[in-house]
Amino acid sequence: MKLTILGCHSATPRDNARPTAQILEMKGHLFLIDCGEGTQMALRKNRIKFARIKHIFISHLHGDHVYGLIGLISTFCLLSRDSELTIYGPKGIKELILMQLKLAKVYTAFDLRFRESVENIPHLLLEDDSLTVTTIPLEHRVFTHGFLFQEKPGDRRLDIVACEEYGVDQAYYRKVKQGHDVTLDNGEVIANQELTMDGDKPQSYAFCSDTVYKEDIVPQITGVTALYHESTFLKAHEDLCDRTKHSTAEQAATIALKAKVGTLILGHYSSRYGDYQLFKKEAREVFENCELAMDGKVFEF
Repeated sequence: MKLTILGCHSATPRDNARPTAQILEMKGHLFLIDCGEGTQMALRKNRIKFARIKHIFISHLHGDHVYGLIGLISTFCLLSRDSELTIYGPKGIKELILMQLKLAKVYTAFDLRFRESVENIPHLLLEDDSLTVTTIPLEHRVFTHGFLFQEKPGDRRLDIVACEEYGVDQAYYRKVKQGHDVTLDNGEVIANQELTMDGDKPQSYAFCSDTVYKEDIVPQITGVTALYHESTFLKAHEDLCDRTKHSTAEQAATIALKAKVGTLILGHYSSRYGDYQLFKKEAREVFENCELAMDGKVFEF
């Protein structure tokens, strides 16, 4: 699992601070999460192939999370894209994009699909043989949800020594890895756990975009490999959270602690702060395994 931060700052883009956008590479997929202004430039800078992006997830319709989307779609058209693209987001995302395309008289040669969320409750957006993507209900000034990306359990690992001792033919190895028991020629049944070991632990990533401190998301994200949680303010400005519906670094760390996540990644910093290390310092007083998102930074798990 690989996460590339394309942008991680709040509100307006600046020379050295792009608004929210991320690329998550997982089980062969390349997911774009949020698409703030300048995202396609960040994609080029990080040498990410546009054609590999088949699914785009938008958390909410504030500009610093979506204003780069129409430009990216327009570029897809100019590049003669012909593969399907699906955009997931709150109700209104389809109208927003199609109106801009209509007024600009831009026509897509590829199949452009939308899946809009209406109810802010956890629901499945995408599933294939290897993973699922589910919404995480958040609370912001407009309809907002995060996203939970979860790998499905993979095959078990063969215990070659045990297989040889029991005389299991190699022709059965694939089914054994998939969890099947084996019946020997003499009729004896060998339980799968005698022939295999646990496979790699499935990885997971929770993206919690703009939100107030919301403790009821903890059960859904408990034990995730990595959690990105917005941390717009430091504790000294916690009074701004109620009005703006944002969180502090300390609050993000509290969620991480309660959810027993592997790694916490902070982001969505307010431009009022010049020293981002203050966010890490504040969070680590609550949750030690904490990292700062930075434009262009790559996390591998």
